[in-house]
Amino acid sequence: MPNHSINAPAGFLAAGDHIGIKKQKKDLTLILSEKPAAAAGCFTQNIVKAAPVQYDLSIIHSGKKVRGIVVNSGNANACTGEQGLKDVKAAAGTFAALAGCESDDVLVCSTGVIGVNLPMDTLLPGIGQVFAQLGKDEVSGGNAAQGIMTTDMFAKTAYEEVSVGGITVKLAGMAKGSAMIHPNMATLLAFITTDAAISVELLQKALAASVRDSYNMISVDRDTSTNDTALILANGMSGNTAINAEGDDFNKFSAALHRINKKLAIDMARDGEGATKLMEVNVYGAASDSDARIIARSVTSSNLFKAALFGSDANWGRILCAMGYSGGKFDPNHVSVNFRSSAGSIDVLKNGSPVLFDEARAKTILSEKEICVDIRLTDGGFSAAAWGCDLTYDYVKINGDYRS
Repeated sequence: MPNHSINAPAGFLAAGDHIGIKKQKKDLTLILSEKPAAAAGCFTQNIVKAAPVQYDLSIIHSGKKVRGIVVNSGNANACTGEQGLKDVKAAAGTFAALAGCESDDVLVCSTGVIGVNLPMDTLLPGIGQVFAQLGKDEVSGGNAAQGIMTTDMFAKTAYEEVSVGGITVKLAGMAKGSAMIHPNMATLLAFITTDAAISVELLQKALAASVRDSYNMISVDRDTSTNDTALILANGMSGNTAINAEGDDFNKFSAALHRINKKLAIDMARDGEGATKLMEVNVYGAASDSDARIIARSVTSSNLFKAALFGSDANWGRILCAMGYSGGKFDPNHVSVNFRSSAGSIDVLKNGSPVLFDEARAKTILSEKEICVDIRLTDGGFSAAAWGCDLTYDYVKINGDYRS
């Protein structure tokens, strides 16, 4: 089978291993591009930004090319003051010395517990340990995907190929995210590599547009973290004619990138801490794009509806309630709601009036692992989709002893 991991595009190497930040699981991942790569990023909108976010923002905003990424899990390096920034620079410098580049050619990301300084006597030698394992094979790429996980139950990866000017361009992605997931970036780290040649400006434009309709449309628990980061590196080693203007090639590249991000985002919602069900909320007929997005996100974020979903209870009133306080505008007298899954479909509200439905059949439909909620408005022609999960007892258990 071909390698579809983060190191699949030409010129990228990756590795991940356990170095001792966490007790047992892999906790350090490295990505290296053989050639300098254009870099773009999107970051948390939380005012409290972790040290690596502050550091990466300055590099991305400079527009300079990048050689690699250092990612540790188990420690967020957030709310750690000046020492946190010094530790980020030390990690970047250690990687750079091994790669033969400058320290500001290296991006750094962290995820884990907030308010604890990085164990630098573990991290710095660990970078050397993992650097020696960098490889092009699927095992190395798989280890890299595992090294960024925290409470994730499974590694999240995606892969796409697209023809650009007759040249096959590869894109590969990996992400972590299971809780503190909410729009304006969730608690996520997402990394995409591509061997496409594309300008920094268009790479940033494509990523920002995709993030808007992927990572910014998922919610697990209404929390937005201090470390949220999505990065893409494009090293141009496919040999395609550089994408320097919008047009057909840019559109095809952007569509492939969005398929990567959408899959990773949905996998995060599916893997919400303690979750047993994936929820997709589709809003149709909204007066504006903003209204459609706000309403869809509000429903996926409603703890009351998420709890009802866990119990397979067709309590559609909680959907209308969440729509009503969302801030999105719509006419409540002309709303229709439908539940559907692999077990079938059932209307519960039609043009603002309740439908007498079979409760047993509704429970059967809502007992499946993937549930769609279709909301139809009559206010305009805009639509949006958002994703979330149910709220279970295990979510509280997991977060009750997260630091232990």
